[in-house]
Amino acid sequence: MDYANTSVRHTGFGFRDRVAALVRVFNEGVARRRVYRKTFDELSALSDRDLADLGIHRSLIAQVALDAANGK
Repeated sequence: MDYANTSVRHTGFGFRDRVAALVRVFNEGVARRRVYRKTFDELSALSDRDLADLGIHRSLIAQVALDAANGK
């Protein structure tokens, strides 16, 4: 005899929870972008000599800013 399971699984995430998670992810992305832009702008404003003192080549500014935004 075959048995068909027609019960609905409840995952515990309603519409409200999904929207809240979406808003949280969006806000985290905005915050990371803000850190990236601030770091990038501040490092770009430094002279080559100041960057050399920090051990950063001008070509690495974008990577350093990305690492700062991602918490590395």
